[in-house]
Amino acid sequence: MSGPNGEPHVPVGGAGGDDDDDDGDSFGEEEYAAINSMLDQINSCLDHLEEKNDYLHACLKELLESNRQTRLEFQQQSEQQNMEAGVQGSQPPV
Repeated sequence: MSGPNGEPHVPVGGAGGDDDDDDGDSFGEEEYAAINSMLDQINSCLDHLEEKNDYLHACLKELLESNRQTRLEFQQQSEQQNMEAGVQGSQPPV
């Protein structure tokens, strides 16, 4: 049923072909099965992409929180150094 690229082989039939049906627009069971198989494959791929997206989203949130924490620590260290420099600068030289 699948071609070399994992794509189902769907016979191409047009109006005036050798179809058993009277009108050329109707599909047979094979065509519906092939379409259903393709839709299942697409659904599976979309589920996989959604899982990857959720994983990446969680990683990015973790990275943002880590960066936020690091930035706060640097700000606190900077403020502490500024306070120490201000205290040392206000003392008379010995």
